[in-house]
Amino acid sequence: MTDPRAFIQTMIALASASLGLVAALAWNEAIKATLAQLGLGDDLAGLYTYAILATAIAVIVLSLLGKAAARLGGAAAFEREAEG
Repeated sequence: MTDPRAFIQTMIALASASLGLVAALAWNEAIKATLAQLGLGDDLAGLYTYAILATAIAVIVLSLLGKAAARLGGAAAFEREAEG
């Protein structure tokens, strides 16, 4: 029989990933609409601006999450459970 804690942790991980994808798609549309309003829609400059902006946001968010994880002990609870 499966450990209920492992099941819940797996469900949390899956829900987090799926909600993260939904948020990323929403930001994708918002950034595209903003660039279109600025006149940088589908041209090459707009695509590079979008790529640079998306990369910068990803680096900032991942950096902040890394710092938060380090303050909390460095690893998620489900990773510790799997390690034993």
